[in-house]
Amino acid sequence: MDIKKIYMDSDALLEGHFKLSSGNHSQFYLQSAKVLEDPKTAKLLADALALQIKESGIKIDTVCAPALGGLIAGFALATALDCRSIFAERVNGEMSIRRGFEVKKGERVLMCEDIITTGGSAMEAAAVVESLGGEVVAVAALANRGFCKRQNSDVTTKPNCRLPQNIPFFALADFTFEMYSPEDCPMCKNGSEAIKPGSRGN
Repeated sequence: MDIKKIYMDSDALLEGHFKLSSGNHSQFYLQSAKVLEDPKTAKLLADALALQIKESGIKIDTVCAPALGGLIAGFALATALDCRSIFAERVNGEMSIRRGFEVKKGERVLMCEDIITTGGSAMEAAAVVESLGGEVVAVAALANRGFCKRQNSDVTTKPNCRLPQNIPFFALADFTFEMYSPEDCPMCKNGSEAIKPGSRGN
């Protein structure tokens, strides 16, 4: 499966000058919502990701996704794995699991994102799951930005990866784009203004 082509065909691999959630800048941005707006494509990707997880032999009780980005991917993956789907969301800047969702002691939870960059949001949500007694047994995403090592990939873990090394990380492809701090961004030095994805029509 050519994941890059699927993103390109969905107009979800954007090129320009983007400000990422980390504050860094990049010439490329993955807009997974454009891929997931087609239910057939969402199912295709979720089924492929679920196959990796099933082949690993890991037992999953529940998929938990940080909202908003991981919500659709998490639900599609839970459907493919035939398990429960819940989500965490920010309340006053902090991740929280609410809306009546419960996590039982010892419940085996997989954290799911649309894209993993450093894994920071996934780990914030994972901390909430663990505080409620759940056991985080794996992390999954449609795409990996290349800072964390996923299963069956030659990409090595970078220092800013926040995913734990003792649980597996599953993703369908690596997208290793250059990222720059605002001070070192060559596009800024050329007078271009960074656009934050999700705003100004992106």
